[in-house]
Amino acid sequence: MSLIHSVAAHEILDSRGTPTLKVIVKTSDGFTGEASVPSGASKGEHEAVELRDGNPKRYFGKGVKKAVAHVNGPITALLIGKSVFDQKALDHAMIAADGTENKSHFGANAILGASLAIAKSASNAMRIPLYRYIGGSQSELLPCPMMNILNGGLHADNGLEFQEFMIRPVGAPSFHEALRYGAEIFHTLKALLKKAGHSVSVGDEGGFAPRLASNEETIEFILQAIEKAGYKEGEQITLAFDVAASSATVRRPAQEQADYLAGLVEKYPIDSIEDGFEENDWEGWKLFTKKMQNKIQIVGDDLFVTNKKFLEKGIKEGAANAILIKPNQIGTLTETLDTISLAQKNGYRTILSHRSGETEDTFIADLSVATHSGQIKTGSLCRSERVAKYNRLLEIEAELGNSAQYKPELWI
Repeated sequence: MSLIHSVAAHEILDSRGTPTLKVIVKTSDGFTGEASVPSGASKGEHEAVELRDGNPKRYFGKGVKKAVAHVNGPITALLIGKSVFDQKALDHAMIAADGTENKSHFGANAILGASLAIAKSASNAMRIPLYRYIGGSQSELLPCPMMNILNGGLHADNGLEFQEFMIRPVGAPSFHEALRYGAEIFHTLKALLKKAGHSVSVGDEGGFAPRLASNEETIEFILQAIEKAGYKEGEQITLAFDVAASSATVRRPAQEQADYLAGLVEKYPIDSIEDGFEENDWEGWKLFTKKMQNKIQIVGDDLFVTNKKFLEKGIKEGAANAILIKPNQIGTLTETLDTISLAQKNGYRTILSHRSGETEDTFIADLSVATHSGQIKTGSLCRSERVAKYNRLLEIEAELGNSAQYKPELWI
C-alpha cells in the first residue's frame, strides 16, 4: 500500500513573477507527486481564498509563506500515514480541518497544492498516466483548444474592453492539427499587426496586446489573419470572447449589453462568450441566455467560480449553458470533479481553464482528458507556461494513438 510518507511545500514564482507555492507529496514506497498552484488577475468575488502574507516588505505583500507553513504544518500532520489513493477522504479532511466556507484559514492555494500533489503521487504509484488515474480507461477525448491570441482587459495594458479574444479550431481533424491551425494563425496575426504599425508584445496569457480602437477592429484583424493563414472562418475556425464584465472598464445596462453581444454574434463567426455580464447580475445572465437560446455557448466563470452552489442556482434559474472550470477557484480536486459532474449531468458544457498567473504545471491538460470536457483554455501559442499544457496534450494524443478522439460536434 502507498501511504503518504511526507508532504512539503515551498514558495516559487508564477508567470507574472508573483509568489505561489509548489507542494511535493512522497509515498512510503518511493513515489512522488508535485503540484504548483496558479493565480488569477481577474477573480470572481466568490472564489475560495488565495492566502497571501500581507507583509509589504516581501513581494509587496504577496508572499505565500503562511500558506507554505500551513502545508508543512497542520496539513502534513493530517495527511501523513494515510493512503495516497483515498483522494476524496483526504480532500474532505483538509476542508474540515480548515473549518471555513471559503478556505480562508489554510488558504485554497495551500489545500489545492496538497490535493493535486496527492493525485499525482497516486497516479505515479499506480504507474498509469494522470488522466487515466482520474478518468479511467475510457479517457480518450482530446479537448478543443480555445486560444487566446489577443489580450485586453486586466491581462494587458492596452485599453481593450474584452479580456480575451480567442480562436477555436473546430474544423480540425485532430488535436495536433488544431494546434497547428492556431499556431499558423497566431504567427500570421503577428505579421499583420506589425505591418500595420502595432505593437506585437504579448499580455499575461501570451496573446498580442496592441492598442486597437475597439472590439470590432480587433475582430477584423483576427479574421484577416484567419483568411491569410489559409483557413475558413466559421467553418474551420470560430471566435470566442471572455468579456470579463465584472472587471471591464465599459459598463452597459443589461439589455444594452445583451443587444450589443447579440449584434456581434450576428455579424461575426462567434460561438462562445464568457462572462458577458457581471458576476452578480443574475437577471442579465438570464436575459442573455434566453435571448440567445442555444445559438452559442454562454460561459459562466466569475458567475460560478467552479462552485456547485452557484452552478445549482444557474441551472435552476436558466443562467448560462457552460461553465469554466478552474480548480484554484474551489480549492480541491474532489470539489472540482463534483462541479464538473453536476454540469455535465445537466447539459452544461465544461471548459478546463488555466489562470493568468500560471506555472509550468500541466495538471489541467490531463484533467481535461480525464473528465471528457472537450474544451480547454490555456492561453496563446507562446510563453512556456501556456505551451506546456499544449505539449502535454500532444503527448497524451500520441500515447492514445488510434484511440485518441477529437470531436467538433461536441462544442459547435
